[in-house]
Amino acid sequence: MIRRLLVANRGEIARRVFRTCRDLGIETVAVFSDADSGAPHTAEADHAVRLPGVAPAETYLSIGKVVGAALRTGADAVHPGYGFLSESADFARAVLDAGLTWVGPGPEAIAAMGSKIGAKALMAEAGVPVLPHFTAGPGYSMDDLDRDLDAVFARMSGDASGWAVPLLVKASAGGGGRGMRIVRLTDDLPGAVESARREAESAFGDGAVFVEPLLEDARHIEVQVLADAHGTVWTLGERECSIQRRHQKVIEETPSPAVSPALRARLCAAAADAARAVGYVGAGTVEFLVKDDTVAFLEMNTRLQVEHPVTECVYGLDLVGFQLRIAEGGALPPAPPAPAGHAIEARLYAEDPALGWLPQSGVLHRFDVPGVAARFASVSGGLRLDSGVEDGSEVGVHYDPMLAKVIAHGATRADAARRLAGALARARIHGPVTNRDLLVAVLRHEAFLAGATDTGFLDRHGLAAADRGPSGPPGAGLVSGTSGGPLGSTASGEPTASGASAGPGGPDAVPLSALAAALAQAAANRAAATVQAGLPSGWRNVVSQPQHAAFRVGAGNTGSRGDAESPAGAAGPDPSGGGAVRTVAYRITRDGLRAEGFPDTVLVGAAPDLVVLETGGVRHRFGVARHDGVTYVDSPLGSVRLTPLPRLPEPVERPAPGSLLAPMPGTVLRVEVASGDQVTAGQVVVVLEAMKMEHRITAPAAGTVTGLDAAPGRRVEAGAVLAVIGRPE
Repeated sequence: MIRRLLVANRGEIARRVFRTCRDLGIETVAVFSDADSGAPHTAEADHAVRLPGVAPAETYLSIGKVVGAALRTGADAVHPGYGFLSESADFARAVLDAGLTWVGPGPEAIAAMGSKIGAKALMAEAGVPVLPHFTAGPGYSMDDLDRDLDAVFARMSGDASGWAVPLLVKASAGGGGRGMRIVRLTDDLPGAVESARREAESAFGDGAVFVEPLLEDARHIEVQVLADAHGTVWTLGERECSIQRRHQKVIEETPSPAVSPALRARLCAAAADAARAVGYVGAGTVEFLVKDDTVAFLEMNTRLQVEHPVTECVYGLDLVGFQLRIAEGGALPPAPPAPAGHAIEARLYAEDPALGWLPQSGVLHRFDVPGVAARFASVSGGLRLDSGVEDGSEVGVHYDPMLAKVIAHGATRADAARRLAGALARARIHGPVTNRDLLVAVLRHEAFLAGATDTGFLDRHGLAAADRGPSGPPGAGLVSGTSGGPLGSTASGEPTASGASAGPGGPDAVPLSALAAALAQAAANRAAATVQAGLPSGWRNVVSQPQHAAFRVGAGNTGSRGDAESPAGAAGPDPSGGGAVRTVAYRITRDGLRAEGFPDTVLVGAAPDLVVLETGGVRHRFGVARHDGVTYVDSPLGSVRLTPLPRLPEPVERPAPGSLLAPMPGTVLRVEVASGDQVTAGQVVVVLEAMKMEHRITAPAAGTVTGLDAAPGRRVEAGAVLAVIGRPE
């Protein structure tokens, strides 16, 4: 019987396992890096052990340190969570060799299925349909490509030329979209292989990759399996995971709106066969690509999945509890319970969709999701929250930027989607820019509600923002990533696909929120006044010009901040590239509020943290908070992020025109040009590594490298000048 459990992970998954342990009376042990010293999972465990360092390789990926922590604390079992060492056969063996209980499948099953290359071969032998593939090692060349394509074509029937591109390079170990590259030109394959290998080595400690055809616009369907050591194998339905960016899931649900009973039976039978083929014990997931009549095995994840809560909600189970009981030798009942209702999960990331999904960092001042019925536990007909952060948490640059998972369960799919969208729209998230508005837009999209989802959903519906550079002066560099359609926009002209948006409530959110922010600031100033505090803000004996307040809508990540203002009550471009600027002009008179551009708006009340406005006979409440020079306005119209602009700005040093700025703190991985080189538009200049991913900084236009301030291995802060691209000679 397990008495004390160490969770070899961090964030929300560690807290998820701790929750079940508390319910079962099991003591918990956390491990934490220096960057996670103050993290919620560290404080929540009964015992915690520091792993010196911040890089995953020297902390959470260090088998010796993690096993040593378990032994030092007297733990008798280890749960790997997901990510990091969760699919490492060597880690499982080390835990077992230390005399500890391993909560997961045996090392042999992990080795067989943890390698995607090996798993594909094993499934092909078992008769499970797989896509053709070939492996690509270090120094992969065009000659190697020609040889491998010829070999693959020789094994295929029909016209092989249609298979050649697009291709998908995938890491053999790990998952989460890391170590994956789409290749649309065969000449780009060698470079994509090397880039994927480096990223996979950094994230998983294994740089092996393989190449297969990219089955575009397919559905990503997975089956949850649970097996004990006594021969019982459960398949707990399928999960639809097709809404993705950068090959990583952002919205998952069960059951899939596109899976018929016959297809479900086919998928579940294949998943059960896969589990039995390797003598699987514990929780795992078998993933498939489904397009029309094509079903192709993707991989088997020999661990708990990020999206396991939707299955728990529909089946009323605690999968972690079953993992622990199975690890103790317990047997599953002969059959699982029947499913009920529908569940949808949204992954909330600190990232900006309008900047090519660029990860964000900083202090999360406020994190509040309304209406949550349960945390880290199954819920029926309500909201569940699995979060790795709390108010005041620091979102660093060393790990994955996922903040939380919000899960809704309802009697129908429409019920769950509406409940989840409403909760996200009303959430108060003050700090780094997130993908919240994008999630709401997807959940309320007609195509999503109709069940028309596949892996190309975001691009096809223009919800994946086109890549553009970080905020900065004209000529700032671009960050390459997932390509997509243009940003959506509201009637007021503000973008709607990022945290800098007008929010999910519509075009009135930004202008009214800016007015509310100005009135709240005026109320705060009057509250702090030591003389004539009772007078209205901006009071004059003789009517003079109105009060003015200017805000930059949204918040740029790097680069200079513009101070240009647009006409009163209008939104205009910020010449610095930092977002639209909105100026509010208003007076408080004996007859009430007079605001330019708001002829029918009445001020009901204004306090430093709450403003109530009535417009067109409809009353709205605006919560206002200020953190680190940014104002956050939350209302039913949407959440808006505003940066007040000073009336008399101090002179600031601006980067030279053509400067390529670091979009976030990170380490320079490669410099692909030299000073004096001629570059073309879109050419990669510097590759930055941050948050376990590679970020390519590219030239915005053709020109000459006139400055180069980056060197491999150098640590840079956000906004640092990496290179300068001058006019072409």
